[in-house]
Amino acid sequence: MPLPRIFCLVSSSEDLALLPAFAELGVAGFQVRDKAATTRELLALTAAVIERVGTYDACVVVDDRLDVALAAGAHGVHLGASDLPLAEARRMADAVAPGLLVGATCRDRAAVEAAAAAGADYAGFGPVFATTSKAGLPDPLGVDAVSAAAGLLPLIAIGGISGESAGAVRAAGAHGVAVIGGLWRQPDPLQAAKELVEAVG
Repeated sequence: MPLPRIFCLVSSSEDLALLPAFAELGVAGFQVRDKAATTRELLALTAAVIERVGTYDACVVVDDRLDVALAAGAHGVHLGASDLPLAEARRMADAVAPGLLVGATCRDRAAVEAAAAAGADYAGFGPVFATTSKAGLPDPLGVDAVSAAAGLLPLIAIGGISGESAGAVRAAGAHGVAVIGGLWRQPDPLQAAKELVEAVG
């Protein structure tokens, strides 16, 4: 499955009824991320997301948990620094689910180089701009950091991404963007999705 240009992050607190409309508008990726969910809750949430967007050939990846991604039949897993090591995840995925997307959280070019060497398919890169969607993040990296890290792996820019800023990170060399508040926290999420799709191109 091709790597989407837009990932919408989804937790159990979001309105899953909007997902088919997002997919229809051109949001082709969905990342299931719910830090507070139990394994069973995360599995059920992932299954619910796949059910809602599957008819649109959308890509669904699971944050942190390769086991849940495999059990749910998701298209990929996104791993952070404290999760299963990338090389191990790649080896396990290739053994049981060839073609599974494996993404890695990266904050600079060196991390992208390491992720590429370990077998990652893409790098989630950020936070590019200031964001309140996740606590404990470093200072915003800025658009120049995207340019500096581009060219090794497809970069999915995250952190404060909106329809207004998505074009800038794409122009800087990012393959695409991942969005939370830029969709879910907007007065009209569907209009925000339209603007995002137009901006990413």
